[in-house]
Amino acid sequence: MGLFNKFFTALSKTKNNFSEKLKILFARDKIGEDFYDDLEDILISSDVSVATSEEIVENLRGRMIAEKAKDKDYVFNEIRSELLNCVNQAKPLLIKTPAVIMVIGVNGAGKTTSIGKLANYFVSEGKSVTVAAADTFRAAAAEQLGVWAERAKVRIVRSSEGCDPAAVVFDAVSSAKAKKTDVTIIDTAGRLQVKTNLMEELKKMDRVVLREYPEANYYKFIVLDATTGQNALSQVKTFNETAGIDGIILTKLDGTSKGGFIVSLIGELCVPVVFVGTGEKIEDLSVFDPEAFIDGILGNNS
Repeated sequence: MGLFNKFFTALSKTKNNFSEKLKILFARDKIGEDFYDDLEDILISSDVSVATSEEIVENLRGRMIAEKAKDKDYVFNEIRSELLNCVNQAKPLLIKTPAVIMVIGVNGAGKTTSIGKLANYFVSEGKSVTVAAADTFRAAAAEQLGVWAERAKVRIVRSSEGCDPAAVVFDAVSSAKAKKTDVTIIDTAGRLQVKTNLMEELKKMDRVVLREYPEANYYKFIVLDATTGQNALSQVKTFNETAGIDGIILTKLDGTSKGGFIVSLIGELCVPVVFVGTGEKIEDLSVFDPEAFIDGILGNNS
């Protein structure tokens, strides 16, 4: 199965939830005030935020009423345009080498697995990769990352459990710089947004990268569990305020029917989704495509 098909398959639960409700709406309602009220309810029930749902519907309502639009195919395409406009609020991220990617997020989001898949992705693109085991607090975290590094056939930099994560980052970026490695990916300990000391630790690692490897293209990716839905927005907001976020990796998208939260996630925060996990295997990582995402959740109006 190609990456494009895997992406669509991962969206199947969201599509079944969202597109089926739209089909019922178009079959039941005439294009009028009630139609737009019901459309707003469908968006919210698909985990698009209230604010984004209201904005989408008001944009549509005003324009469609002004145009006296009654053709259902035309209105369906305008809904698609509004949704696409939301997910295009963030500019696509072009990763340039040499790159250092720090991967952060809360416990259980799937950071280590995502790093393994990310390493494999860059290897498949012909890049040299080093991963850094800077999660020195979780038991066996370095061993787990080592398994993924072996699968991806990339080098790993690690230290003893409980050591200073910033020291691991120092060793990793120094080595990557000396060896002219294309991509260095840093694993970090899972942390809750409210833990000030852990956020300060992120800033310390951040300073190490900027000081020791200023010529690198430095990115910070947050890993989000898609099944958390709207809760993901607060995670990104807090991490963005504290550490700065350049991109998002979504995991477990195939496990939720409420992937509509991605519309408001990108539309409101203007942070791009860069990659999407589409399964359990190391190759199950897809580059996020805004148009494919919208078509994947909408289906068609037939």
